[in-house]
Amino acid sequence: MAFFQAPPTLGNQYLDDAMLRAYLARSFPKDVLAAIEPEFRELGELTGGELHALQMADRLNEPVLTQWDPWGHRIDHIEVSPLWKRAARIAAEKGIVATGYERKHGELSRVHQFALVYLFEPSSDVYTCPLAMTDGAAKTLLVHQNQALIDRAVPLLTSRDPEKAWTSGQWMTERTGGSDVAISETVARRVPEGFRLHGTKWFTSATTSQMALTLARPEGNPPGGKGLALFYLELRDADGKMNGIQVNRLKDKLGTRKVPTAELTLDGTLAQPVVGLTDGIKNIAPMLNITRTWNAVCAVGGMRRAIALARDYAKKRVAFGAPLSEKPLHVDTLAGLEAEYMGAFLLAFRIVELLGKEEARTMTEEEAQLARLLTPIAKLLTGKQAVALASETLEAFGGAGYIEDTGLPRILRDAQVLSIWEGTTNVLSLDVLRALSRGAGVDAFQAELSRRLSRAKGAGLESCAKAVHQAVAHAASWLVEADSMGRDATEAGARRFAMTLGRAMELALLVDHAAWQLEHQGDARGVAAAKRFLRHGVDLIVDTDDLAESRALANGEKLELG
Repeated sequence: MAFFQAPPTLGNQYLDDAMLRAYLARSFPKDVLAAIEPEFRELGELTGGELHALQMADRLNEPVLTQWDPWGHRIDHIEVSPLWKRAARIAAEKGIVATGYERKHGELSRVHQFALVYLFEPSSDVYTCPLAMTDGAAKTLLVHQNQALIDRAVPLLTSRDPEKAWTSGQWMTERTGGSDVAISETVARRVPEGFRLHGTKWFTSATTSQMALTLARPEGNPPGGKGLALFYLELRDADGKMNGIQVNRLKDKLGTRKVPTAELTLDGTLAQPVVGLTDGIKNIAPMLNITRTWNAVCAVGGMRRAIALARDYAKKRVAFGAPLSEKPLHVDTLAGLEAEYMGAFLLAFRIVELLGKEEARTMTEEEAQLARLLTPIAKLLTGKQAVALASETLEAFGGAGYIEDTGLPRILRDAQVLSIWEGTTNVLSLDVLRALSRGAGVDAFQAELSRRLSRAKGAGLESCAKAVHQAVAHAASWLVEADSMGRDATEAGARRFAMTLGRAMELALLVDHAAWQLEHQGDARGVAAAKRFLRHGVDLIVDTDDLAESRALANGEKLELG
């Protein structure tokens, strides 16, 4: 009889997730967890069952732009995939955004929300993109206390009614680039009814949203970031006609292909300033803090899905007389991936915890400084870990991992954007340096490490604690030396510096979690993960960076010794 390989399958994605369940058991009082756990069970069943099946069936469907109707009217209608339509309803009904604003559990409300995000994301085909910007828009409007816009938009952005719920876009990137936003070219011209925007937005994700926050330069303002202002706009008027917006085309992307990312022309788009007519980059920062948190949590959600599929496949795939799950080298590979995922999970949810404290007004000044430093670190590091893990898990499937209709290549393609969205690795590494140069977070970071590592007693965790202290001390001494050599030397090593801090924090969090898990659950998997993570390396610092050598290698120029 001919052989056919059984494909990987998923069970309830909450019940099967030991890491999430242990973390929630540690984070919530028992009575609170008992009250909200049915939400996680239901969503876990949905994402491992119906939604995952729809995701596989919907694989070839992508957004379609129709610019004109049959009678020549410009309509710029974007039809999204069936999965996205289903995901939109589920997201509203399950409160994927709303939970964070209902604040039923005080400072733990954001942990509740992002646990839902984490479960939802892998089966949504990146519907989390508009949800992240929706969350960020609601937060930004509330922070700036523009009551008219709050009354207009926030109830819709945080609604649980699928018929009423809005999503939001975030339009920053122009042809001039996405990282150097200060050179944006969009102009805002004052008119009696507000401002009208004129310009081009080069990457606008989730262009099917009802509103967006964007940057533009009011006429007469000076160049640079100071001269930009933050604006609120709605995409269509009461009659459904586009608000001075033309969708030029949808982007043909490597991944996130279900996300309707578009190039737009703003030709008299009516908009309202959110707060003042300057400092737009500073004023959109609350949105970026939210979307970077989503980025980190979605990264670990994707990592978890890749591991779940690879683990199930390893039990089914027989090679050389035994399942892959019994092959020592395959087991070693998957164990290493699990350790990286666990570290990334704890780092991502640490910034979630800090966000919840800030909103509940229980955050200390030390925690505020820690959040300022840790948010860009968590985003950049989890993004890189997600790409590496996606690549390894695809390899774990052999040739099947390279075949499109298995659905596995999508995991790798979608992971790649996580190190680009909301600030590339290099941009965020420089942001970490800026935070430190302003005195933010140094003492708070050290204090956090000390608290986490104080539990490293027994079970072989002392070596992990020692490695963390050594790596951070090395990073600190490098920073002093690099600063003395000038800005170029510091910038050249910024990525290794930021990632060393991030890996040190991940290991410290693993140590803390391992000690708790051993004490309360009698489970030593956390200990094994911390030890494995340590073997992967924490300290990425290079003591000296020869800029002449770097420039020669990077630019293909001749290098002479001397």
